[in-house]
Amino acid sequence: MTPFWIGFAVVWSVPVVLVIWLMANLVYLRWKYSHLVDRIFQERPLFIVPRGQPALEAEDVSFPNGDGQTLRGCYFRTAKRRRGVILFGLEFGSDRWSCRAYCDHLIEAGFDVFAFEPRSQGESDAQPGYEPLQWVTDFEVDDTATALAYLKNRPDADPRGVGFFGISKGGGAGLIAASRDRFVRCCVTDGVFGTYSTLVPYMRHYFRIYNNRYWFQGLFPSWYYGRIGLTALRRVARRRRCRFPHLEKRMPRLAPLAHDSRRSRHVHQAGDGQGPVRPCPAAEGVLAGAAGQAQPGAAPGRRRVPPPGPRVLRAPPCR
Repeated sequence: MTPFWIGFAVVWSVPVVLVIWLMANLVYLRWKYSHLVDRIFQERPLFIVPRGQPALEAEDVSFPNGDGQTLRGCYFRTAKRRRGVILFGLEFGSDRWSCRAYCDHLIEAGFDVFAFEPRSQGESDAQPGYEPLQWVTDFEVDDTATALAYLKNRPDADPRGVGFFGISKGGGAGLIAASRDRFVRCCVTDGVFGTYSTLVPYMRHYFRIYNNRYWFQGLFPSWYYGRIGLTALRRVARRRRCRFPHLEKRMPRLAPLAHDSRRSRHVHQAGDGQGPVRPCPAAEGVLAGAAGQAQPGAAPGRRRVPPPGPRVLRAPPCR
């Protein structure tokens, strides 16, 4: 064997051995830790779930989704000249009447507000065999799309479209639904999170608990942890007979239409911006809104989000 081929074999043997080791280690880590990710993913944090009281001035409505369940909602009409319609996305476990703590100022400002309860939440029909978690599934996204269809078909529908205002899980489901429907003109969210980009940082954190080889943990990039997490996620999805859509992949679709300024769309994320988790690096410009400060008239512990105006941020163009 010539010196050239000896050198060639030495140079290429290192990356080949490294790739083989990484793949073998990935199989081992999936086998050893994915069941822990599976369990932790399905644990419910302690939530203080807001609930409201029925309002006589609201229109209490029901409408069917595409899977045979009847969803419940409430429609608040403004007493002023209507400036627009807002679809409100509920946080996990709350009822449709809780929207008043967030939206009374919008109604006073001239907006109609419609809130609804997705399947297996509040008074909406439960889907047999499905127990919701704090994570967004395709069921909540489909129900949000059904709510948009309901608003389109109302006799008093606004032909210009609607705005979306969502909290936490409801905000994530609404953003994904809005990425598929240009009827949504703008989005305001508080506490929204992506499943994958929340899963990976917490995996890094919990991996330190179950494995004390800290030097070993630093060898692996985020995508490596992500592959292990996705294995557990697919197993949970099969068991619960649902899918966990990735908000990270849908965010670029919330960009404005460059050829039609009338249909430009805006996204604003309220909040203090202190959390370590973002929906995705590519979406930082979308959800890097100014901090949402508590304002007079807001419910204790709640932020009031102002009506759409100059402070709303435009989403970046699709790539």
